[in-house]
Amino acid sequence: MTTLSERISQSAFDGSRLRVILLLDLHDGAQNQFLEAYEHMRNQVASIPGHISDQLCQSIENPSQWLITSEWESAPPFLAWVNSEEHVKTVQPLHSCVRDTRSLRFSVLRETGLAFENTPEPVKGRLQAAPRLGDGVVRHALTFTVRPGTEDIVAKILADYDSPQARVDENTRLRRTSLFMHGNRVVRAVEVEGDLMAALRHVSRQPEVRAVEEAINPYLEQDRDLADPDSARMFFTRAALPTVHHVKAGRHAAADVQRHALFYQAKEGCGMALARLLAGQDEEAAQDVAGPIESSTIFQRDDVVVRLLEVSGPLDAQPAQALGIGGDRKAAMLGRLLEGGANGLPTTDPEAARFLAQAEMTLITDRRASES
Repeated sequence: MTTLSERISQSAFDGSRLRVILLLDLHDGAQNQFLEAYEHMRNQVASIPGHISDQLCQSIENPSQWLITSEWESAPPFLAWVNSEEHVKTVQPLHSCVRDTRSLRFSVLRETGLAFENTPEPVKGRLQAAPRLGDGVVRHALTFTVRPGTEDIVAKILADYDSPQARVDENTRLRRTSLFMHGNRVVRAVEVEGDLMAALRHVSRQPEVRAVEEAINPYLEQDRDLADPDSARMFFTRAALPTVHHVKAGRHAAADVQRHALFYQAKEGCGMALARLLAGQDEEAAQDVAGPIESSTIFQRDDVVVRLLEVSGPLDAQPAQALGIGGDRKAAMLGRLLEGGANGLPTTDPEAARFLAQAEMTLITDRRASES
């Protein structure tokens, strides 16, 4: 039996301080332009609630390599900032200066130096309580909308392509890709062993994937030109749907579970709170040794929340309480956060089945690497 300490878990909601590391490789001759863009960005970030500090560093071995580190009171204010339109506009001037970037995000677990109470200005936020157990898999999603009335055409295009080569390099492999639709919204969830950015770049260069992306271009609500690096970058930046929580119970065999995705539209400004609520419910469900949920991954950006569940048995056959959506109290909490309010939220198993039918996304394709 998997114990709590052995359970696979990651979360943006543990309240610990966050260290963000951005590695950059500049184009030749772009240093002054980069410094001007950084000063503008630094001034903008300094006013964001939850931001503590940042540093700009230059390599002593290769002057073209730079490092930006920032510290935040916790992950949610950083995620709210980095996924905002304001952030997209703020970092735009950096793009023409930078040849390559890599972003890393860490909760602060231990530190040396002066104790908090002895510092002149105590640092806000707490340390991560205990190490978390990972499984070597990075989970990420992309989401975008297509023009109403074109859903069937897009679904067929997305279902009928050849899978790209899974192996990226000796350290990185594309493990699984699942595509879902809910109305005119598309969600593509990926699992990668190794470097996520290397895997995404690898996939974007594959002829079969490029052909699919070009084929759906005429049906997108947001125009893009994949031949234009700036246009492609802006599209995929806005389409990013980051993981904010993942828990895996470790009690069901892979062959015994089914994958489902649920779509939630939060009230304006309530997306992070809704994701936090669902994360807490799924943590409780993972502790139920007789429960049907094997794993839950929650993706959130702005007011869009997607909950990816691995469930033992059909989703509509599960009791409401087992899925963390039953009962008057939970229905009321969901109602305060969901667009449309509490009307029709489940308090009984039949109501839960109807609610899940409305929230469940249609699975278009679910592909695993052959050796997974």
